[in-house]
Amino acid sequence: MQRRRKAKIIATLGPASSSARQIETLFRRGADVFRLNCSHGSHEDLKALVDLIRNAETKFSRPIGILMDLQGPKLRVGTFAEGKVTLRNGERFRLDMSGKPGDINRVTLPHPEVFEAVGPRTDVLLDDGKIRLRVERSGKDFAETRVVTGGVVSDHKGVNVPNTVLGVAALTDKDRRDLRFALASGADWIGLSFIQRPEDVAQLRDLVKGRAGIVAKLEKPSAIASLEEIVALSDAVMVARGDLGVEMAPEEVPTVQKQIIRCCRHYGKPVVVATQMLESMISAPAPTRAEASDVATAVYDGADAVMLSAETAIGDHGPAAVAIMDRIIRRVERDPYHRQLLEIGEVMTQPNESDAITEAASRVGHTIGAAAIVTYTTSGSTTYRAARQRPDVAILSLTNDRSTARRMAMVWGVHAVTTSDVRTFSQMVLRAAHIAVREGLGRPGQKLVVTAGVPFGTPGMTNVLRIHTIPHSAE
Repeated sequence: MQRRRKAKIIATLGPASSSARQIETLFRRGADVFRLNCSHGSHEDLKALVDLIRNAETKFSRPIGILMDLQGPKLRVGTFAEGKVTLRNGERFRLDMSGKPGDINRVTLPHPEVFEAVGPRTDVLLDDGKIRLRVERSGKDFAETRVVTGGVVSDHKGVNVPNTVLGVAALTDKDRRDLRFALASGADWIGLSFIQRPEDVAQLRDLVKGRAGIVAKLEKPSAIASLEEIVALSDAVMVARGDLGVEMAPEEVPTVQKQIIRCCRHYGKPVVVATQMLESMISAPAPTRAEASDVATAVYDGADAVMLSAETAIGDHGPAAVAIMDRIIRRVERDPYHRQLLEIGEVMTQPNESDAITEAASRVGHTIGAAAIVTYTTSGSTTYRAARQRPDVAILSLTNDRSTARRMAMVWGVHAVTTSDVRTFSQMVLRAAHIAVREGLGRPGQKLVVTAGVPFGTPGMTNVLRIHTIPHSAE
């Protein structure tokens, strides 16, 4: 099941994609990683999906990544006596902690952290930004606001406070329970929501202890202010454009997306562009032209992966959405301009053996027209380095660690294969030739550029490069 493209596809599972047949169909159409959202479903439901994914992995003999997305704190208003009210521009509206049902004049907001953080002229958004309130006066348990943008607001609608760091931890008690479940279930990636500061990522890293990769979901403007520190602490990053679009002006989101992708490329961290990519396909059999261009832009920018959310979780045309996304990616990657954009991307290389060998491998692979660059890795670091260079030849990642192979399913250009351990570099080269032929990445007479760290099993070490011609005996 070799993908004829470099960028990867993440598909979210949900009610419309929770059977073995549906999951297998999404994989056949092009899904490389499946996202499970801890906001929906019990642990029993999520574990059933994990088992179905692992069964598909066995059936197709390909590593499949699982991203378990933690919910994070959810700020919501309370209830209204009549279920909803209509707020009009210019009217006063009070937020407080009384606990009483709301009316046209007030509603409960059971989050003291919000009142501690807001002040005069702070904006408070309700219902994904549809309602905008501006604070005029506040105290430790209330805020008097003026309605700037009115409309209908109903029970338990979400609350956002743009450009304000709230005293709310990124990990709730529910998230901690979900994290323990995710790690026990063998999730390959853990998505962290509501990141406001680098310390939020560091806290999760202390809990995960290397048992899964950490995906920092950038959805708050305060996180963008500490972008480099957050990227450095994370294993991968997600551009969560839906939430970013609520808390910042729409015209800012495209430039922030490019900024995040450039930063991740600079540091060699995988980056995912997510939300509303093919939104119309929740109900329509084909995307709009604007949506197709949106997916293409992420690929031109050099994203490692693009993600489908509601399109595959609850949509009527999930497999078609994956198939169309696959077609868009492959079309962009055939464009010579795409290659030019990748080559001008800034990559941070350190003056050490590992970075020097990996950069050389990319150049050598291009110069000699190699069939593939082969990385032999335990932790994945050698393969991450190779992908960061965005070579114009395939990357064949060999590892004896199944969890590492599964993580590679989200990394640009990587075709990962789990293989038994080897004792010598020469043995590894011969095995690489055989696997390259078997996987359809090379044929006898073609050349491979092979990199590894010797002695084997030393994380972060890449110190050997060899050019090897695939022998006829490798068939």
